[in-house]
Amino acid sequence: MSISTRSLALRAAAGMTVLASAALLTVACDSAPSADAPDRGVISYNGTEPENPLIPGDATERDSVKIVNALFTGLVEYDTATAEPRNAVAESIATADSRVYAITLAPGWTFHDGTPVTAQSFVDAWNYTAYGPNKLQGATYLSHIQGYEALQDGSARQFSGLRILDDRRFEVTLAAPFSAFPTQLGYAAFFPLPAGFFVDRAAFEAHPVGNGPFRFVSHTPGENIVVHRYDAYGGARKPHIEGVEFRFYKALEDAYADVVANELDYLDFVPADALAGGRYKSELSGRNLSHPYLGVQSVSFPLYDPRYADPRLRQAISMAIDRKYVVDTAFDGDKILADGLVPSAVPGHVAGQCGHLCEYHPERARELFESTGFAGPIELTSNDDSANQVWMDAACATIGKALGRECRYAPVPTFGEFRTLINERRISTIFRSGWVADYPSIENFLNPIFRTGAAVNGTTYSSPEVDALLASADAAPTEREGWVLYQRAERRILQDMPAIPLWFQKVQSGWSNRTRDVAVSQLLQLDLFAVRVD
Repeated sequence: MSISTRSLALRAAAGMTVLASAALLTVACDSAPSADAPDRGVISYNGTEPENPLIPGDATERDSVKIVNALFTGLVEYDTATAEPRNAVAESIATADSRVYAITLAPGWTFHDGTPVTAQSFVDAWNYTAYGPNKLQGATYLSHIQGYEALQDGSARQFSGLRILDDRRFEVTLAAPFSAFPTQLGYAAFFPLPAGFFVDRAAFEAHPVGNGPFRFVSHTPGENIVVHRYDAYGGARKPHIEGVEFRFYKALEDAYADVVANELDYLDFVPADALAGGRYKSELSGRNLSHPYLGVQSVSFPLYDPRYADPRLRQAISMAIDRKYVVDTAFDGDKILADGLVPSAVPGHVAGQCGHLCEYHPERARELFESTGFAGPIELTSNDDSANQVWMDAACATIGKALGRECRYAPVPTFGEFRTLINERRISTIFRSGWVADYPSIENFLNPIFRTGAAVNGTTYSSPEVDALLASADAAPTEREGWVLYQRAERRILQDMPAIPLWFQKVQSGWSNRTRDVAVSQLLQLDLFAVRVD
């Protein structure tokens, strides 16, 4: 199916085995796909062309992950409403010390080619993903497993910490205790691969074979990927729909026009111009939702620049931002003001971590700011995007008013250039940052961003005290026991303020008038088991 040409005309702008049950955020309907018109049971879902082939270990950007999640299922899955992990392909995950994990697979799981899902399927996939010469983007998620460094430098081809016991059982030994490991196991980098992948990777890339609720049908580059329901799926939940067309749009506004016209069934994000004044609520009346997810928006400091070395400066700028004014101005008030680095729905979150440092205190902010002797204007940077400019302009307005100093928005032309400046430590302004959970854990909002030398530590923040707290939290006997230590690390980071948390994210989504039972997960995924189309 091609993208409708009507778009242009219509364009308006804890523990290891957690069993969770909760009411989903839905629009109720008892309708089901028509038996005599199965093609109408295929839902169209907006997205963009995946960056890489649909190999789970190479799927790290959001649109690739949502397709891979339709094609594959991991050892655990996450509850739509609560994000709590629960066993999926795993029958049990057991440990006595948070370092050695015994994993037993549930019987009956198969890949779409009919071959069984075995312990070998996971071990081979993890070895392949972590092997450095393969250059898969998800490799670092496996870094806790013993032997990771040897795979990364190519001196070994297999983890020393993986041992197959039989077809349904394998053992994982980590380099050090890590209590959040079971929660990680629902992320794409930990998915299994069929034997055929290792025989002919090119054939797999052309026609991926997973073990998930949907099987691959076709890929038309630049247009769509189509998947159909896999009726031999081994999971407890089964999809109602016949399939999904992941439809690729170059402009979010075109996708929005199609969903308004009922020519697209589901839209992840309403564009910025439709948020203004809540316009989307009238244009998608009865078929929209605003839903929180596990994400935080922030701005960060390049701490390698000596101008930002004083934590008092960073604290002053935080207290100079009137977060409510910014959210009301840019997002029609539809965000959750941040009180820490960890969103409220994340397991391990505790309220009020940031205290007065994340509140608007202009007089205290100016006093603190002037004591630092900061010279020159204050600049906020992002990639050149109208949605970012609206809120950054609003933030600058409050900073300038509070501190009596010029504040301006200084965009970088493209997202690629913006990220390159951050990654190469060449950015010299306060820059847009933020995080969306890879998996539901307080650990995921701290270790990858604030630990010394962490993969996405774009600020170059380093604190021996924080590193020690994070290491102790990782090694806690259970994930829940580690929360207190992660919380202490979060409070310490906030005192240093390498990043200023602004708000916790909410998504505004819309759907067609034939789409029913819409539920969006805390990880920003449409629940493909719950949704129905007439």
